[in-house]
Amino acid sequence: MPPLTLVSYHLCPYAQRAAITLMEKGVPFDRMMVDLGDKPAWFQRISPRGKVPLLRVPRPDGGETVIFESSVICEYIEETRPGPKLHPQDPLERARHRAWVEFASAILGDIWGLETVRDPELFETKRRAVAEKFTWLEPELSEGPYFAGLAFSLVDAAFAPVFRYFDVFDSIADLAVLAEVPKVRAWRAALAQRASVRAAVDDDYGTRLAAFLKRHDAHLLKLAA
Repeated sequence: MPPLTLVSYHLCPYAQRAAITLMEKGVPFDRMMVDLGDKPAWFQRISPRGKVPLLRVPRPDGGETVIFESSVICEYIEETRPGPKLHPQDPLERARHRAWVEFASAILGDIWGLETVRDPELFETKRRAVAEKFTWLEPELSEGPYFAGLAFSLVDAAFAPVFRYFDVFDSIADLAVLAEVPKVRAWRAALAQRASVRAAVDDDYGTRLAAFLKRHDAHLLKLAA
């Protein structure tokens, strides 16, 4: 059968999450980028929410099934493809991991504010919200290098795109969101070295994100030294 196709956007953290999962499982796939500012007609026909990622899965009858929502895509890959297990076997621990994947999505909501708000007070509110969320993670982490120890998991796939934002943000200003969480900082550093994490974006990711900040006249840019 033809390989899976991941429909993506260059800056989408949720699409990165799916790409990391595919690579960690060793699943061949094609990547198709779309411009979310000018969505093509074919994309609008197959994306119920008008968002990425989408996973186009060929069927034996020649048709395809389109899966949307990153968490659903990652769970499908985990359940149907061989390779290393990215979820714990224990049901309770697996539920715990799923909860922290959702927590990563909540942090991404606050990061959207860091990227786009122009008001200094609102920016500070979002900065504090992100910093506070990271304090919840600190006691949950094991000795590392990953969320659950030596084994890479779907929680790691979810948080790697979260941390990637700060590779760019830190080059502009020190937001101090990880100042009080040494285990989280070590986790971030370990994820940054992971081959799947590095390959989940193009080499021009930083340039694209910087341009995004400029288009939104983000307050973050005004903090540059």
